[in-house]
Amino acid sequence: MKFLVLGPDRGWHANQLRAAAENAGDSIAFTDYEALSSLVGDGDLLRCDSPAGDLHAFDVVLTRTMPLGTLEQVTFRLSILHALQEAGVRVANPPRALEIAIDKYATTARLQRLGLPVPRTAVSQTRSDAMSAFEQFDGPVVVKPMFGGEGRGVMRIETRELAWTTFTTLQQLGAVIYQQEYIPCNGQDLRLFVAGDLVWAVQRTNPDDWRTNVSRGAVCEQVAVTEAFRELATTVCRSLQLHVAAIDLIQDAAGRIYVLEVNGVPGWKGAQSVIQENLADRIFDSFHASIPVVGS
Repeated sequence: MKFLVLGPDRGWHANQLRAAAENAGDSIAFTDYEALSSLVGDGDLLRCDSPAGDLHAFDVVLTRTMPLGTLEQVTFRLSILHALQEAGVRVANPPRALEIAIDKYATTARLQRLGLPVPRTAVSQTRSDAMSAFEQFDGPVVVKPMFGGEGRGVMRIETRELAWTTFTTLQQLGAVIYQQEYIPCNGQDLRLFVAGDLVWAVQRTNPDDWRTNVSRGAVCEQVAVTEAFRELATTVCRSLQLHVAAIDLIQDAAGRIYVLEVNGVPGWKGAQSVIQENLADRIFDSFHASIPVVGS
């Protein structure tokens, strides 16, 4: 099979994917989203301005990242992925899945409709609406950017004064104000990593911070995947049409589980540090498997 990876061609993840492609007997190329282009007229020629060339020549386009851009840039990139999918090229994760997964509001709303437990969440465009929600929560909240990951831009807000200042700044920046009730979890969460129909579970613990990102000092430990976690991962990935994903869960003091986030362009370096199986190999295996994948 011929794979095109939309993402950096160097670094740990790129090296893992190259080695996995070689192990699977596949060819692999890399390009950036900025290199995507199209010529509409006599057909719809989809290209990337790099050695990869004609996008129609690939069996699978693997969306490893989704960089920030203007509204026009992001819309065009997703339109290219939609056109590729319509032309018969397998895109993983597909553009509709990315549109939901990169948008925290869309993801949380979808999870709620699926009947899965999520933290109470308020999404506002004005300071006054955000302050009303903050007061209704009557406790600490976590404010997050709508787009982004790895804990960047995430704040825990406990006082009305800080909430007022934060919401004022976000409104002035033209940002959507996304806040969730803070659920104490002792700096610990559980990440389910999914590749096709395969699921792994990694517990992340940060003794020095309430945020559990590995980039902020959290340590990982592989744990058993229960049937309940497997069913949850299958439900989420089938609904969002995700083939490769990470699903973050937290547990409150009473033992209740909440789905915190779903990542449609996940890294797996932290998980790989405690999992003996080579996850990049399993990702490639999942595309070769004859059984239906989770996102199908």
